[in-house]
This record gives sequence, C-alpha cells and structure tokens, in this order.
Amino acid sequence: GVAVVLTNQVVSQVDGSAMFAGPQTKPIGGNIMAHATTTRLALRKGRGEERICKVISSPCLAEAEARFQILGEGVSDVKD
Repeated sequence: GVAVVLTNQVVSQVDGSAMFAGPQTKPIGGNIMAHATTTRLALRKGRGEERICKVISSPCLAEAEARFQILGEGVSDVKD
C-alpha cells in the first residue's frame, strides 16, 4: 500500500453559524475532496505549542482527537 497525502484549503465561514458554536472554517474542496479520500484528518493549533489531530472520517477509526507537539527532537506527546 501507498499513502497519499492530500491537503485542502479552508476559508472563514461568514454565514452567521459561528455565533452558535458551529465550525468557524469550512473546506473549499467540497464533496470532491470528501469522496476522493478514505480517511480524513483535521489539524488545528491548540494552546501554546499544542497541536490537535481529529479523525473526521475513516472506515476503520472512530472519531477521536490526539494532542501532540512538534519539538526540536521531533513529535512528542503533550505534557499536562
């Protein structure tokens, strides 16, 4: 098997849904990007150096989040 990484640009959502705690960004690739992939992950910045990877869609993984940080030594778990 070969892993292929696709990226998708996001834009600010300006339809007023952000006022109701909905997502503040949306992907611009639409259904084409959603249907062209097997597993979709969303990456976002947390507090400080923390990063968060969320499983959005996968046939073999439940929706979940993983917190990590990128240091000079490489990728590391977040220290609480």
